[in-house]
Amino acid sequence: MGICISAASSQIRHETKVTAICTTNELGFEEQRPDSVCSKQGNKGINQDAAFVYQEYGEQGRALFGVFDGHGTNGHTVSNMAKNRLPPLLLSAMSKAETNFVGWKEAMVTAFKVMDKEIKLQETLDCSFSGTTAVIILKQGEDLVIANLGDSRAVMGRVTDDDIEAVQLTTDLKPGLPDEAERIRNCNGRVLALQEEPHIQRVWLPNEDAPGLAMSRAFGDFALKEHGIIALPDVSHRRLAPDDHFIVLATDGIWDVLSNNEVASIVSKAESEEAAAKAVVEAATEAWKRYPASKLDDCTVVCHFLQNKRQWEN
Repeated sequence: MGICISAASSQIRHETKVTAICTTNELGFEEQRPDSVCSKQGNKGINQDAAFVYQEYGEQGRALFGVFDGHGTNGHTVSNMAKNRLPPLLLSAMSKAETNFVGWKEAMVTAFKVMDKEIKLQETLDCSFSGTTAVIILKQGEDLVIANLGDSRAVMGRVTDDDIEAVQLTTDLKPGLPDEAERIRNCNGRVLALQEEPHIQRVWLPNEDAPGLAMSRAFGDFALKEHGIIALPDVSHRRLAPDDHFIVLATDGIWDVLSNNEVASIVSKAESEEAAAKAVVEAATEAWKRYPASKLDDCTVVCHFLQNKRQWEN
């Protein structure tokens, strides 16, 4: 038995085989917008995903939310360590930074660097071939600061005249991207696809057919850190507009089977904000059935609403 959580109400709804990750809700706003978080274990073993939602992150009017997708033998440990440690590390870095994008970006880069170092210093944790993605968004008033590491993804749902439009906020950082592949090859890493998976580029050690990592940036994976895999996040800024209504962060168990527009449509049609993340996870679980030869991946979703759903439905 697992759980899905509505962060606005701290209400827990039990769902079979669905695991809630982490939400922190410190009520303090006069108008609290609901968020929802939901995760479902796939068929590959322990759920290696993790996520958080902080609705009041350090000060009123600031929020932080993120998702992590672990991989390798100890991926679940790494993703949960990042989930627990990255928020306080970022808060500490922000306390020393200027309150503008330059300062926020420097704080993100610093926090990610320290996070990777902390993972490496764990004497009882072998992360040579284990690691995690990370995509986090800091909402500071009307500003979004987005930091991305790996192939989890953030998407904005915008209301147009007669529909919901999905705007991708991050780039999937995979070894197939020319700049990423060039960096890896310049460090003597190899970028090759398996014969049975010609569409998936993977990273390999110079003289060994291992590990075959399908992303180009990650926490951990220290055997590849000298061969082009980095923990430097891609950091971007976006100023919110009146038509921006919600943000979805999810691991690739969602994006591998659902398009950005499909996810945005599901969120917009959910019966409530609290039900949105669960609706996306259920749709992805159903979509995975179209690929019987593939094992269902862990599916994790965070939905953050910028406006109350009932306001933009009217």
